[in-house]
Amino acid sequence: MMELDQIDKKAASVLDGYLVRKDLVRTFSRQFPVPTYVVEFMLGRYCASTDQEEIDEGLEIVQRQLKSRTVRAGEEELFKAKALETGEVKIIDLVTARVDNKGEYVASLPSLRLTDVRISSELVNQHERMLTGGFYAELGVTFDVAIAQEAKGRPFGITSLREIQLSKRDVLETLTKAREAFTTEEWKRFLLRSIGIESGALSDRQRNALLLRMVPFVERNYNLVELGPRGTGKSHLFQQVSPYAHLISGGKATVAKMFVENTAKGRRGLVCQYDVVCFDEVSGISFDQKDGVNIMKGYMESGEFSRGKESIRADGSIVLVGNFDVDVEHQQRVGHLFGPMPPEMRDDTAFMDRIHAFLPGWDVPKINKDLVTNHFGLVSDFLSECWSQLRNQSRVSELQNRVFFGGALSGRDTNAVNKTVSGLLKLLYPSADVPVPDEDLEWAVRLAMEVRRRVKEQQKRVGAAEFRNTHFSYVMGADGVEKFVSTPELQSDNSIGGDPLEPGQVWAISPGGGEENSGLYRVEVNEGPGSGLKVLNKPIPPAFRESIGFAEQNLYARSVQLVGDKDPRQHEFTVQLRAFDAAKSGAKLGVASLVALCTALLKRSVRGGLIIVGEINLGGSIEPVHNAVTIAEIAVEKGAASLLMPVACRRQLVDLSDDMATKIDIQFYSDARDALLKAMAE
Repeated sequence: MMELDQIDKKAASVLDGYLVRKDLVRTFSRQFPVPTYVVEFMLGRYCASTDQEEIDEGLEIVQRQLKSRTVRAGEEELFKAKALETGEVKIIDLVTARVDNKGEYVASLPSLRLTDVRISSELVNQHERMLTGGFYAELGVTFDVAIAQEAKGRPFGITSLREIQLSKRDVLETLTKAREAFTTEEWKRFLLRSIGIESGALSDRQRNALLLRMVPFVERNYNLVELGPRGTGKSHLFQQVSPYAHLISGGKATVAKMFVENTAKGRRGLVCQYDVVCFDEVSGISFDQKDGVNIMKGYMESGEFSRGKESIRADGSIVLVGNFDVDVEHQQRVGHLFGPMPPEMRDDTAFMDRIHAFLPGWDVPKINKDLVTNHFGLVSDFLSECWSQLRNQSRVSELQNRVFFGGALSGRDTNAVNKTVSGLLKLLYPSADVPVPDEDLEWAVRLAMEVRRRVKEQQKRVGAAEFRNTHFSYVMGADGVEKFVSTPELQSDNSIGGDPLEPGQVWAISPGGGEENSGLYRVEVNEGPGSGLKVLNKPIPPAFRESIGFAEQNLYARSVQLVGDKDPRQHEFTVQLRAFDAAKSGAKLGVASLVALCTALLKRSVRGGLIIVGEINLGGSIEPVHNAVTIAEIAVEKGAASLLMPVACRRQLVDLSDDMATKIDIQFYSDARDALLKAMAE
């Protein structure tokens, strides 16, 4: 017997009748040839309880029905014989339909290997989805002996059909009411349990990636790409969990099947019939028409496509999933992250621009027994119905007057971020009436910006000059601090990337001296109410204590020049020095420390990829640096884009090699104020 934890108990108290034990699902899904949501539909009907006796009774019924109604390989003739002998047999199967040469509808039942089953036009018109890929249903299949005697007769016919799909209208109301019982963290874990994942041991990044997979289900016309290693369950959600999703395996698609048939009736295609259309093995995407990719690009941009003079709107989301054959770092070195895409999309920046999010598939762990849950989760049918209804809402208004985007975001970037934020907030807060706390809104914004920036970075790699500014940033509230969002695969926390750091953070190189070599440091300053300065390093390196002391005194003495009307004596500064090389003393980092103190007070960031060099004395003079060439070479080695040095270093740099001089932009300053103005991001 499963031991109930806090989340299980809360779920059982507010979602009675809509829960299923996910370990039970796995038991059946291995036994019977049907998707997970079919098994859960049955379990949800008979086993949605916490009472073990009721569960046991329900399991018997589910076992009996699945055994008697699902056709295993080799049992086809047995079921056909039952239909012959009894007149009708009940089965669960994937039903599809088409129009034959005589203009009549015929259905296909793959489990019985029948491709010419009689079906009424009424049934087809009631369930049009069977014309575009089909769906699982409980079916009554009959055998007509008289028709069997006819030449080319079709003795098998479908007389009854019930979609395996929840049809209740108030499901979203039930979900929003239930959400009130959970904390945000509990709700995230519960959502992941509902798709079969136990997330307790996962990192925040891994959880975020799994939650992002759900966004296309709740957001209309959402375009997502996920590329990553094999075995991480990329297609599981689209194939097993929701009847509102359609998986195209192998990437083959026809324009007619995807969008609209070029016939008199002009039947609508997959993007009109399903909430999500997912291409598995994206490298093999191909269309039967040359302009197929262009039609898809047009649809991804506007949600519209043409049929003759008629313009048709649809809201199906497009998801493209595929595998990396190499690791991310290698892929970045040899090309860009869209490399595995088909040739007509791979280097097309216009196609990339239509992608709202690039989900980092390499952050998702391979699915193993420790990752699957044995706890309660929502019945997939209920969950997918709620997701489908959430598509009618938008949460973009949550951003208004609360979040302000930086200047690097274009119109398409803003739209992409808005859609991702809206989707994530709908998952976390299914009720539009519940106020979203700042920390959850910021979580959604940072995640949305990262997955869109990943797209932008690949566009930049392809070589398009218009995409060169990828420094995505945002401000929370009218008087908030500008924060930058990076993509972790481009840089580690310890490397100098091209992104501006948080206000109060500065890269610096100590020139060294005595027995210590030059080394890379990061000075990090936070300011708050109070007064004075406190260094967090224990013990404080004596050389750094001296440098930070000089910086502090210069800030007080020249505050008007440096920070205008702000009084530094009314603020407390906490300082941390981080060393990244063998050198640990933090000697002669006065100018970098002063810039860090000023930017923390001004709430401004320094330029991305910048290293500051130089010491300031108590009187405000800049001390000479004796090894400027060595420092420049270290800066290049560390990946810096620019170097800010005292102007007295200029003569020494004549000895810098031509190769080095072309790899870094070296600028000079004359005094502390000049250094600060040149260091700050525009």
